[in-house]
Amino acid sequence: MERHGALVVTAPSDGSSPPGGAARAERPAWHAAPWIGPACAIVGTLGFSFKAILIKLAYSAASVDAITLLALRMLYSTPLFVAMAWWAGRDGAAIARRDTLAILGLGFLGYYLASLLDFMGLRHVTASLERLVLYLYPTMVVLLSAAFLGKRITRRTVAALVLSYAGIALVFRHDAALGDPGSTLIGGGLVFASALCYAVYLVAAGGVIGRIGSMRFTALAMLASTGFVLAHFALAKPLAALDVPASIHGLSLAMAVFSTVLPTWLVAEAIGRLGASRTSLVGSLGPVFTIALGAAILGEALAPVQLAGAALVLAGVALVSARPRAAAPR
Repeated sequence: MERHGALVVTAPSDGSSPPGGAARAERPAWHAAPWIGPACAIVGTLGFSFKAILIKLAYSAASVDAITLLALRMLYSTPLFVAMAWWAGRDGAAIARRDTLAILGLGFLGYYLASLLDFMGLRHVTASLERLVLYLYPTMVVLLSAAFLGKRITRRTVAALVLSYAGIALVFRHDAALGDPGSTLIGGGLVFASALCYAVYLVAAGGVIGRIGSMRFTALAMLASTGFVLAHFALAKPLAALDVPASIHGLSLAMAVFSTVLPTWLVAEAIGRLGASRTSLVGSLGPVFTIALGAAILGEALAPVQLAGAALVLAGVALVSARPRAAAPR
């Protein structure tokens, strides 16, 4: 799905031909190659992972604030999401009024507010720390499901939470010691709030996704969020604020295509081919990609304590995301 590198965990029902159908048989032979699903998952995860790198590069290249950069990203994304919404809904039924309202609300929460908080947080923290904090969203989903849906918290869940948040504490302590502790805390808090918004969005979006399909829902929610972003920009900034250096436009375009629209489509395609669970396993490479890219491109420090913290976070999220063993039939 979007800006967190988070993976949509509902198989798309966007009007594509069913397995074994006549339309599928007309596709070229290479379309069924077994490597395509994993390749889509890996490239999609890499695209999402590159988003924080592009944002940090933009901040270092010119004096641009979060809402201006976010507005440019959404402006460049809009034509592609319009095409995606048309394609996914070309054979779909009309969207009910309740689902339209839900799309507006979830677009505000999951893409406008979560993205704005994330962009603001990246002013204060490294790309690697941002990615690890965002990657906590499955643990938040579990806690929200327990609080509002009555889901049971198991010992496995408690262990996963302890591992994940201990890992984040290690990385936080390391980054705060290298820079300004207050700034690191502010940035980390903003990114944490972003992940929490996205977790609420995931808990609330399941019903709508099931009714209209993941690809169509994502495109429409992104278009709704574009409206909120542009309204915020219009209220906060003059139009002349979009007159930024060409390098910022280039980075915004790259963010729109390679870290927003393309990975959204690739991950949805991977889910359709591999299933949600296997695609999510590939998605666990996201923080690893961002840490490596941050070190290679941004020159961010790469210390053993960071790697240890990242390993704890990855282990905790993997544990909380693992499916419990199915109960024996009665």
